[in-house]
Order: sequence, then C-alpha cells, then structure tokens
Amino acid sequence: MAASERAAEPHYRPAFLLAYHGGITDGLIRKAVATAGLSPRHVATLQLLADGPVSQKALIEGLGVDPSVLVALLNGLEKDELVERRRDPADRRRHIVEITPEGTARLRKADAALDMVERELFADLSERELATLRGLLDRLRTSAGSFECGE
Repeated sequence: MAASERAAEPHYRPAFLLAYHGGITDGLIRKAVATAGLSPRHVATLQLLADGPVSQKALIEGLGVDPSVLVALLNGLEKDELVERRRDPADRRRHIVEITPEGTARLRKADAALDMVERELFADLSERELATLRGLLDRLRTSAGSFECGE
C-alpha cells in the first residue's frame, strides 16, 4: 500500500484499519451481489441451501439470526421463487427449506460477481498470505457477546 493511500486511512490501529477496509469491502460485495438481485444475507442463505434442503432451525444456526429475521428473509426469497418451504413429512412441526432452480441460477451469478471482487481485493496476496489472512480472521472475536466496553 502506497504512503499516499495510508494517509487517507482513518488510523493505523488494527481495529480501525479492519473497519476501514471492511466498509469498502462491504460496499463492493453489496454491489456485486446486487447484479443477481440479491443481498449479502440472501447469498449466505442460498449458499447454506446449495448442498440440499435444510431445516429452518439449521438455517437459524448457520446464519446466526433470530427466528423472526429468518422468517422475513425466507418470505422474500420465497416470494421471488428462490426458495421453497414445506413441512417435514416426518415431523409436521418442522419446516424444510430448499433452493429452487432459479435460486441456484441467481446464486451462481452472485458467486461469479463475488469471484471478481475477491480476485481484485486479494490480487497482491500470495496463496500463502491469503491462507494466513483467513486463519487470522477466523480467530477474531467478533461476536456481539465476545467482550464488553468499559464505558
């Protein structure tokens, strides 16, 4: 990164740098997946469904969302015919969610756009550096309950 680019960054503290780059990356990701008519949360949901039908409970756990948030999310995806919900014949209290062919097509389009974003973002990193970055990011304590601010 050139010195002139660093001067534009908010601060050299790692948390601020992460937030700065995260904000830019978030914008790029949102723009990329919008080409498929999706939001990042839609893509995450469809990715969880790509390997086959799952229960709503598994989606709640996989996405880390409140059940009411998932219901609203699925309502929109179902309205756009990207997913289908049905009762589990083995347990009528349980709902099974499945991606539709249109959902699969939209997910592929979003994935292709995300591939382009990632190629550009990580162009200056070697495979080893990218693996190190993944490992470091996996170790960050970013869940809401991970820590408390003393103020």
